[in-house]
Amino acid sequence: MLNRLMHEADFSPLLPLWFLICLGILAFALCCYAIMRRTKGALFRLAGILLVLLWLSGPQKLHEHWRPLPQTALLVVDNSPSMHIRNREQLAQQAAHILTQAKTEGLTLRTVTLNSPPQDGTRLFDALEQAAADIPADQFAGAIMLTDGQVSDIPHTLPERFTATSQDGVTTHLPLHLLLTGKGEETDRRLRILQAPPYAIIGQPVSLRVQVDDSGPGTAPDTKAELKIQVNGEAPFTIPVLTGKPQDISIPVSHTGQLLVSLTASPLEGEASSLNNQTTVNMNGIRDRLRVLLISGTPNQGERVWRRLLKADPSVDLIHFTILRPPDKDDGTPISELALIAFPVKALFQDKIDQFDLIILDGFENMNILPYEYLDNIARFVKKGGGLLLTGGPEFTGNGSLQDTPVGGILPAHVSGITQQAFRPQLTDAGRKHPVTANLPGAPAPGVKTPAEKTIPGQWGPWYRALKADSTHGQVLLSGPDSSPLLVLNREENGRVAFLLSDQIWLWSRGEGGGGPQAELLRRISHWLMKEPELEEEQLHASLHDGTLSVVRRSAADKNAITVQVHAPDGQSSELKLRETGQTSGTTHGQMQAEQAGIWEVSDGTHKTFTAPAPLNTEEFADLRATADNMKAIVQKSGGHIFWTGDHPTEKTLPGLTLAHAPSDSLSFPHRNAHIVTERTATPLLPSWAILFVSLAFLFAGWWREGRP
Repeated sequence: MLNRLMHEADFSPLLPLWFLICLGILAFALCCYAIMRRTKGALFRLAGILLVLLWLSGPQKLHEHWRPLPQTALLVVDNSPSMHIRNREQLAQQAAHILTQAKTEGLTLRTVTLNSPPQDGTRLFDALEQAAADIPADQFAGAIMLTDGQVSDIPHTLPERFTATSQDGVTTHLPLHLLLTGKGEETDRRLRILQAPPYAIIGQPVSLRVQVDDSGPGTAPDTKAELKIQVNGEAPFTIPVLTGKPQDISIPVSHTGQLLVSLTASPLEGEASSLNNQTTVNMNGIRDRLRVLLISGTPNQGERVWRRLLKADPSVDLIHFTILRPPDKDDGTPISELALIAFPVKALFQDKIDQFDLIILDGFENMNILPYEYLDNIARFVKKGGGLLLTGGPEFTGNGSLQDTPVGGILPAHVSGITQQAFRPQLTDAGRKHPVTANLPGAPAPGVKTPAEKTIPGQWGPWYRALKADSTHGQVLLSGPDSSPLLVLNREENGRVAFLLSDQIWLWSRGEGGGGPQAELLRRISHWLMKEPELEEEQLHASLHDGTLSVVRRSAADKNAITVQVHAPDGQSSELKLRETGQTSGTTHGQMQAEQAGIWEVSDGTHKTFTAPAPLNTEEFADLRATADNMKAIVQKSGGHIFWTGDHPTEKTLPGLTLAHAPSDSLSFPHRNAHIVTERTATPLLPSWAILFVSLAFLFAGWWREGRP
């Protein structure tokens, strides 16, 4: 009250302020002197004089004329991806239109629409803070959130903007109302992947941990549900699960490469949406360990290259033997003094040959070390699915070489002689397309041949010896002297063979003439022989993003266009034509719309690939119910109310906008008394006639008291 009085009062002195102060001090001093002299009536005279001084100071009352300012409330409309379920978006638009058309005197409703990206969730409070930044604090009345209730940035405490302090220092809360799309609380079933490894070992089942959760009124844990599982488009199988509990499921792994697992939980009756009932898991099937057998002929420079390459790969188990002394060589050294191990021919090439994934024969000269029976085992090993890599040198030019044994029947080239001259390995046309040799660093451009005697930075260095081949079958990726075959790959029934017709690749590791990518080349050859999917010469890939299916086919064959068959999750088939991209030789590309959830299959007649949409964003689609549970606490803290739009919002069914502390059946906002002063006037606080009368009365009283005995 005192603050208000001080705010409304003012002074307009008739005399200078210093003069009035001096008169007041003088009057007080005379009064004190009179009291000391025991003069009667001194206090009455002092009161009269002070009253006159007060009148001379010009006290007056101020009168403000002001105009009220309209209050602003925010209507935050949620248009996030979860609002596209059922008809929520339409209900929100109808309700927002009705509210914005309603006229409430003194209240302005400002609409803010949130189109949040799915990866960030629905951040309505961030949008509210940004929209309210330019609204003066005394004009902000509160807010209405029109949403499905799935908001990801709900604060623990009421935002400071919803706290108001009156002139009397009383703190109140501004209302935050919640208007939900729908007619009541909904139910929902959700499938979650709790644990899924990125890799799976071939021949061993992989374990996935999943959980099915039901939420909403009337739901309870331990409810029976069914989980349908499909792997790479194969026939699906179903297992029973209980809701609310983690479940471990076992998935068989039968091959390397992509392992796309689709999981779908049976729908809950009456649930809001089945979008989050399904998901996909993408894993890679790998071998547990790659077992490699390396047999070197007499010690040579290339041994160290092979060992360094294979030992550097932690997934490779390497067994390496070097033939230090062939059986027909006898220098008379006593057996007791020899520090050599007997070559375990029978164990390697008969008993345990099927345990290997790759056999490498590096400069191996038979010399009756391996009987024909064991050489025939190598040929059978390849045909059954194994890999064989040979590097050849002078040992292939004499009688009784490997090409004159059963192994010769699977070799992709027949050697007729040897060339000893400097040359630089060149990529063939097939080599520029094949993943084993494509994009090798330092490869010369097509048609460019650099003399072997020159060293050019960034280009491959020279070799000085290569075998002559009079016939080949397979793919020639590198050429040597006079464009003769240098690296030949071939498939032999279920297995693969690679033949490098030179024993001097080790020169690249020494930097001869600039060196070359010997480690990368040998790594690619080895992994192609062990059937690594990324090195297949015929590849078919598919990906699905934002409803668009993209298909890429890579082929060493010269085909400008090809048509693939696309099989949708519902079983429908369609054709998609792939065309050259113009960027990478042998690569074709195509796109089409693909909106269905689940596993899509793409086939070119020989190869198949599978893809599925990325799993739904866990933040935005974790719970698809329209519910008040998430925001109930903060709405109650603000003094706001919760309403539902119903299935058909109208002016009669929606709560009305009011600017008053109304009952809980309306979207009410309090008066903030915000205004702007248009004019100020002043009236004397003490009338002159009253001051004259009272002052004379005090003086008369002093005179009267002085005359009394």
